[in-house]
Amino acid sequence: MSSVDFRNYRVQFPVTPDNHPLSLSVEAINPLVSAKIEEHYVSSSLFSGGFNSVTRAHLMDRITDSDPSGGAAVAAAKSTGCAVKGCDGKVMRNGRGEELFPCECEFKICRDCFDDAVKNGGMCPGCKEPYKATDVEEVVVRSIKGAEFDHNRWLFETKGTYGYGNAIWPEDAAEGRGGGDDGGGSEKAPPKDLAGKAWRPLTRKLSVPAAVLSPYRLLILIRMVVLGFFLHWRIKHKNADAIWLWGMSVICELWFAFSWLLDQLPKLSPVNRVTDLKVLKEKFESPSPSNPTGKSDLPGVDIFVSTADPAKEPPLVTANTILSILAADYPVEKLSCYVSDDGGALLNFEAMAEAASFAAMWVPFCRKHGIEPRNPESYFGLKRDPFKDKVRPDFVRDRRRLKREYDEFKVRINALPESIRRRSDAFHARQEALAAAAVHADDEPLLEPIKIPKATWMADGTHWPGTWINPASEHTRGDHAGIIQVMLKPSADEPIFGFGAAASTVLDLSDVDVRLPMLVYMSREKRPGYDHNKKAGAMNALVRASAVLSNGPFILNLDCDHYIYNSQALREGMCFMMDRGGDRICYVQFPQRFEGIDPSDRYANHNTVFFDINMRALDGLQGPVYVGTGCLFRRMALYGFDPPRSAMNMYSFPRKFGNSSFLIDSIAVAEFQGRPLADHPSVKNGRPPGALLMPRVPLDASTVAEAVSVVSSWYEDKTEWGASVGWIYGSVTEDVVTGYRMHNRGWRSIYCVTKRDAFRGTAPINLTDRLHQVLRWATGSVEIFFSRNNALLAGRKLKFLQRIAYLNVAIYPFTSIFLIVYCFLPALSLLFSGQFIVQTLNVTFLVYLLAITICLVLLALLEIKWSGIALEEWWRNEQFWLIGGTSAHLAAVVQGLLKVFAGIEISFTLTSKSAGDDEDDEYADLYIVKWSLLMIPPLTIIFLNVIAIAVGVSRTIYAVIPQWSKLLGGVFFSFWVLAHLYPFVKGLTGRRGRTPTIVYVWAGLLAITISLLWIAIKPPSSANSHIGGSFSFPDRRCFPGSLSRCTLPAPALVLCVHTLFMSLMCASCLLFCRRENDLEEQYIIKSIV
Repeated sequence: MSSVDFRNYRVQFPVTPDNHPLSLSVEAINPLVSAKIEEHYVSSSLFSGGFNSVTRAHLMDRITDSDPSGGAAVAAAKSTGCAVKGCDGKVMRNGRGEELFPCECEFKICRDCFDDAVKNGGMCPGCKEPYKATDVEEVVVRSIKGAEFDHNRWLFETKGTYGYGNAIWPEDAAEGRGGGDDGGGSEKAPPKDLAGKAWRPLTRKLSVPAAVLSPYRLLILIRMVVLGFFLHWRIKHKNADAIWLWGMSVICELWFAFSWLLDQLPKLSPVNRVTDLKVLKEKFESPSPSNPTGKSDLPGVDIFVSTADPAKEPPLVTANTILSILAADYPVEKLSCYVSDDGGALLNFEAMAEAASFAAMWVPFCRKHGIEPRNPESYFGLKRDPFKDKVRPDFVRDRRRLKREYDEFKVRINALPESIRRRSDAFHARQEALAAAAVHADDEPLLEPIKIPKATWMADGTHWPGTWINPASEHTRGDHAGIIQVMLKPSADEPIFGFGAAASTVLDLSDVDVRLPMLVYMSREKRPGYDHNKKAGAMNALVRASAVLSNGPFILNLDCDHYIYNSQALREGMCFMMDRGGDRICYVQFPQRFEGIDPSDRYANHNTVFFDINMRALDGLQGPVYVGTGCLFRRMALYGFDPPRSAMNMYSFPRKFGNSSFLIDSIAVAEFQGRPLADHPSVKNGRPPGALLMPRVPLDASTVAEAVSVVSSWYEDKTEWGASVGWIYGSVTEDVVTGYRMHNRGWRSIYCVTKRDAFRGTAPINLTDRLHQVLRWATGSVEIFFSRNNALLAGRKLKFLQRIAYLNVAIYPFTSIFLIVYCFLPALSLLFSGQFIVQTLNVTFLVYLLAITICLVLLALLEIKWSGIALEEWWRNEQFWLIGGTSAHLAAVVQGLLKVFAGIEISFTLTSKSAGDDEDDEYADLYIVKWSLLMIPPLTIIFLNVIAIAVGVSRTIYAVIPQWSKLLGGVFFSFWVLAHLYPFVKGLTGRRGRTPTIVYVWAGLLAITISLLWIAIKPPSSANSHIGGSFSFPDRRCFPGSLSRCTLPAPALVLCVHTLFMSLMCASCLLFCRRENDLEEQYIIKSIV
């Protein structure tokens, strides 16, 4: 670090025991205290730097309340006397002179005070918790620490004995000494055999019952056979009257059969899995010979949260996600949270500082009362009774206080944009005044106003090193320095309990651990000329920075709008990683669950068929695909190693990972800490119990400066980051590609469905946003198909059915080409040929159709049975499959082909917007309608099929020889198409039937186009009587009155009717637009008129 700037930057940070400034004395400071000073300096500084720039540390003076015991912490650490007030006795010691702590809080106490405390209820004077050891001998046993239990030392310092081949000690004093009220018992109680306990796994695999799975597999086979015979029959029996119709339909049906096979074959072996959290606690957090104090032996977890634009991703949503992470039920000292702000916005930085401050109250409140969910916005918005199952008498008071504090927190977050703007304006005005004063002082004439770049200012009066509100050189979204701020430093290794309720405190936290996990804000450096690779590049920067700062062997990544809904989700995932065979698991994928979706789930936003059917089925193969969020990774799998532990060639590390020695040294440590527990002979190459009990090394300035270096824009040059290490570059769906690379190296993944949803997020619920989301996914699949990540090119380590699943992921968008043709076929047959895809609706065709339909329905019912989804959810998925296939998937194919072969990138942007502005409606966004080019194909299909049904019926009614069989076939398939597109039509109507005017315009244009096309194909003539020759009003005997018989060629009549309809529609649209003041639509309609 070249230089250090000491600034007074006042940002409100939490008042926690981890964040009190240390009071220093003039006497010599021991290394422990100096390490705390360094750590305090690091957590109080904002580090920035990058390529060709100096790494700087801005020291920020935090606003904290005065702590009466803040300076006493160091003095207490030096003291060796009894901590009980009024006692000057010496602390208890063992035979080697080491201090003994009868309680886990390490409250120092002498022998006399300890005996008094045991006689008066056995409560520790420090933490007010009951002593687990009420005898000095037991205290000695519990004080023995280390990787291995020293049997000789234990025998020497206690009165323990050997029995049944194991070192044993009594469970309590009465049993241990054979004492009791009789006073004469010398016979000892049966010893506790520690090694004799049966080994229990952390997870279990539950197969689908054979009564469901066997018929399911049989039906798949039957449908395959029926499809084979049907396609053979279709190819042999041509429709000579409409050979083009027959040819297109057969080609589409062949592709549909192939696509169905790709989708169905990976579903042959679905499984369910359950975890046992009690066994996890026994193995990793219970007292044992290797862990006498019961301290957590779980590995560390680094949680990544990514955000980019505060305008699209509100800081309040991100802050709530951060709060749910900090309150997760996982050992505090093993948890670290990293926030990646890829836009480098000061708004996100100060919002995270506010979140860190509020966490000092929110996290202890959640621990004290067992709050679920631990996202304050979701918790306070629950509609169920919040007082259910809450037994503490102060819960109501605490909840009311936290609700008031959270409302104030939201006000501060929402006021940040205006606060930053006003602050920047004030500093800018001052800078201009100073510049003008300097000019006047030199007696130089001021010819023109002085212009100074309008910067974004931090609260300490310095420029924000990231993106400015008014972009300037080196302060734009694509050109700014790297920034790292440790907002909450690594927590203490032992629990720290809060204070009782007082005027200065909000809650009574005397029996609550108030430590907070480490929280780091990071914004990677961006410079022109570098490809920053969007989200994948940001995630790789987080991997490197976290390896330097905390190096958790496991990584959980979350989107900024996905929060932890189940506080024990991390423990659930860790059960798989730490179980036997867990060293071969690259990641544990959790299902995505969403909030705020309308009850009917109109556009299949929950996507339950994918998450509850396809993903469970893949779990029975090599594992589910990675879906971008809610995934717990093994760090070594992200580093590109093969399972379980490939040979590490240290000489190739600089070329592969970069030249950071900190990063390279952390790789072996992460590999060792991520191993399963070697508590069973079948666990190969595991780590010994108690190996992760050592406290975390404190942070220093050089470590944070190194973290700034590894997130610089140049660091990835000439390395394998993005190619074989970390998140893979080159696709908008980097998540699927990253998971595919891991499976291709031989890793396997796990699908973890928890009883209580692990994570919850938000999803777009209006039609246009949903279509554009599907467009992005489908475009990524097309890119995968034309890249070297195509499953056809995979290695031998990828299983056959897993290969088919990945091939289906890359191919499914191409089904849209055949699907859109098949949706037009019934309309074209009814409009122009009057024929059907078969010559006649004979018995053979109907039997095949019935058999295929019955198999499809039975397969759907069995899938619903073993997956647990509802029938309505399955039907919604089928509907949106056709909606997406005729709109977004087709656009993705076009977009992907142009990008791959022509290098042309096109985007389908949103245009006019019409919405209902009812703020009281929870699902107001559902009624937002934004016109998009993606809507043109489904609209064309709808109107064409509706018109075709009307034309087909009229042709058949007025035909000389009605062909009812051909009509029924075409009408049936048209209704099948329309039934699937019903949610699309409903989405266009918006609220209360308010359809955007542009929809009417397109409807009229399509109607006129079809009418003119019909006339061009079959011009009106007196001899043309194919559909009745001419249209006649019924005889006046049917309609009494003075109607005279009118004869008019049918196409001309249709054209007249459409012209009249269009005139009326355009007039009404003009009136509507004039009322709505929509100038754009007025111009469009006037042009058409």
